[in-house]
Amino acid sequence: MTDNRRFILVHRPHGTPVSDDFSLVTEPIPMPAAGSFVVRNHYASLDPAQRGWMDDVPSYMPPIPLGDPVRATTVGRVHTSANPDFKIGDWVLGLNAIEEYSLVAPGGFTQKIDVSLVPSPTNFLSGMGAVGLTGYFGLLDAGQPMEGDTVLVSGAAGAVGSVVGQIAKIKGCRVIGIAGGEEKCRRLIADYGFDAAIDYKGKSVDALAREIHRAAPEGVNVIFENVGGDVFDAELLNLAMHARIVLCGLIAEYNSPEKHGARNIWNILVKRATLRGFLIADYVDRFAEGGVQMAQWFGTGKLRIDEHIEPGIENAYDAFMMLFSGKNEGKLILQIAE
Repeated sequence: MTDNRRFILVHRPHGTPVSDDFSLVTEPIPMPAAGSFVVRNHYASLDPAQRGWMDDVPSYMPPIPLGDPVRATTVGRVHTSANPDFKIGDWVLGLNAIEEYSLVAPGGFTQKIDVSLVPSPTNFLSGMGAVGLTGYFGLLDAGQPMEGDTVLVSGAAGAVGSVVGQIAKIKGCRVIGIAGGEEKCRRLIADYGFDAAIDYKGKSVDALAREIHRAAPEGVNVIFENVGGDVFDAELLNLAMHARIVLCGLIAEYNSPEKHGARNIWNILVKRATLRGFLIADYVDRFAEGGVQMAQWFGTGKLRIDEHIEPGIENAYDAFMMLFSGKNEGKLILQIAE
């Protein structure tokens, strides 16, 4: 093959992205200069954070430039190389893009991986990758759960949320999950071992707050927040004294042109709670530590990791939008190559 298909950002989305914000273009495969190499991407991670990277606003990462492919963590194999540390055929994990071939410059974020350690290379984008480690370090290091605590997880049926709930159960906590729809709530209990599941759909802040109170009448000790919006406001009305809130994501706000933020934040003061922003990028130097424990739990059946793989780079837009419709069941991954 001599062509490289790339999923390009052509317009800044206003609210919910539309298909015209993107274009699938075909360009020549890049050639590596001294010290660089080219990766044939087999799989790309689809994550809510990518929506934030499309806006031209200050953030923890620079916005995706218009005319560039959408940034993504990928798993693939070295295609051509001018770097002696990366040989043709090596499996690698890196922050690249939704494209068939990525040019990796010296000093990039790409690293070699041993795919023989896992059932599928995709596991490096789910349980053994940033998603699983977000749950691991986000809960244990930022949330500091103690045995007997009540842990509340929003977006609980998602890739990160389901991991957080399972780890909390391993640590002896009572776990409540918030998810959208009867089927997702069923899965929280049947597949992931949550103690209670709450469907947020069609409920006001007050109604949702009352349901949380019924599930946790003494309040919630740890909140792992992935959603924001009305869900977060309802949770804030149910804090236990000295609760810890881990702010990992705000998916309800990502496509909203006007961000209203949390209106019940006063309760953090009343309950002397702690609100902490969490990014997995701060834990790169501890990935090996977390990976060993995650692999042990996964290997002994204590931890279940589900993946939802959508085939074809030509389906990148439709697959990406599943993040916001909630149609995916498990970590959402785009398959780019066989």
